[in-house]
Amino acid sequence: MYFSLQCITILNKVFIVIVVGLLVAWLAIDTRKRPEQLISFAGVCLFIIAIFLFSAHRTAVSWRTVFWGLGLQFAIGLFVIRTEPGLIAFEWLGKQIFLDYTKAGSSFVFGDLYENIFAFQALPIVVFFSSVMSVLYYLGVMQWVITKISWVMQVTMGTSSTETLSVAGNIFVGQTEAPLLIRPYLKDMTDSEIHAVMTGGFATIAGSVMGAFISFGIDASSLISASVMAAPCALAISKLSYPETEKSKFTSKSQIKVDGGGEQNVLEAVSGGASSSIGLVANIAANLIAFLAILAFINATLGWMGVLLPSNPQLICSYVFMPVAFMMGIPYEESFTVAELIGTKLFLNEFIAYEKLSELKNNRLNGILEDGVNKKWLSVRSETICTYALCGFANFSSLGIVIGGLSSICPPKKSVISSLVLRALFTGTCVSLINACVAGILFVPPLDCVDVFQNAVFNTTTPNIETCCYDLFQR
Repeated sequence: MYFSLQCITILNKVFIVIVVGLLVAWLAIDTRKRPEQLISFAGVCLFIIAIFLFSAHRTAVSWRTVFWGLGLQFAIGLFVIRTEPGLIAFEWLGKQIFLDYTKAGSSFVFGDLYENIFAFQALPIVVFFSSVMSVLYYLGVMQWVITKISWVMQVTMGTSSTETLSVAGNIFVGQTEAPLLIRPYLKDMTDSEIHAVMTGGFATIAGSVMGAFISFGIDASSLISASVMAAPCALAISKLSYPETEKSKFTSKSQIKVDGGGEQNVLEAVSGGASSSIGLVANIAANLIAFLAILAFINATLGWMGVLLPSNPQLICSYVFMPVAFMMGIPYEESFTVAELIGTKLFLNEFIAYEKLSELKNNRLNGILEDGVNKKWLSVRSETICTYALCGFANFSSLGIVIGGLSSICPPKKSVISSLVLRALFTGTCVSLINACVAGILFVPPLDCVDVFQNAVFNTTTPNIETCCYDLFQR
């Protein structure tokens, strides 16, 4: 028996060495033409080291969980970003958010107002997608998908069934809805498992609000892949930040039953989903009004103070988070802008951050490149990395939502939730940043044809020139 366990341990170590060796070899080959990818790889290493240094129990870290979680994250990213089937599949999923179909209901209710007012464009998508999710729950589709994803992570990473199921659910539902999947078991969960549940909520976004972000013009496939990649990474980094030191009651491989919503038919599911989204839509609208108003007030106040303080909080964030943005693989000249967006997301919310990112994207597409001396756009690479970095509910305004939501579900764990929520917020933020680093490692920017025609030696056999000519004149 002892000999068998020793062999398994040795084989695990050999497997890890082989995987790391292959990764290093792949990086050496893949980054020859794009050395900026190495900065993103260094960013992953730096964030992991930082989390380990601030770990609650460094000696109790399960490196199997950490490496498998990061490996699954990297594999998903490789499939989505680098392979044509993955890219096509996630682009197809993005189109299934039904943005065009939402217009039918919105234009009927709001008329011409739909075209010009943000609330009538973005928020109805939340209502429609909530109804779709409710129907999928009624049909049992969501339960099946969540349990299968949970099973893969549980078997490979060695995490408990409850925490894994909740984190898998976060891919599709919000940070207060996912714990409802494991509501009967919360009272018996360990502190580390509770921390993992909260981290999963902070590191992902709900499918319902994802549609609103897509309506801003944010790339749908990047948003979906970011949320999927964040699930195994959230479990891994959570166990690095707050390792398990207690005996879990849910370590068996048996599946935990996930109940449906209790609707009697599809029509009731559609109606119930739409009705349940009303509070979410009102909450989104109210928060946007409040936070944008507060931001304008702070900007005006700091501007009135003059030279005593920086002119606005965005400028402060751009300097504080600039090193973080740079380590994700953002070019130095764009790192201040991305840092500002990261700060906006952390201190306000992801809606405002994505709305500002969409402005920068529209500026690039419309040729609005500068405003005086200030750069008003981001490169495609920076846009993609930033999309991954902002994909998560990790912001200070979510603290109250998590504490209130989880405490109401499981009152006996209120003190544990309150004591761990800040650590979970920090961990969830790091998960999003690591996600962005992985995107930076894997992302291959499209060919810059303007740069090719300006700098290349004009030779019709040059592959880049042939590609650009085809792209320009194929229509």
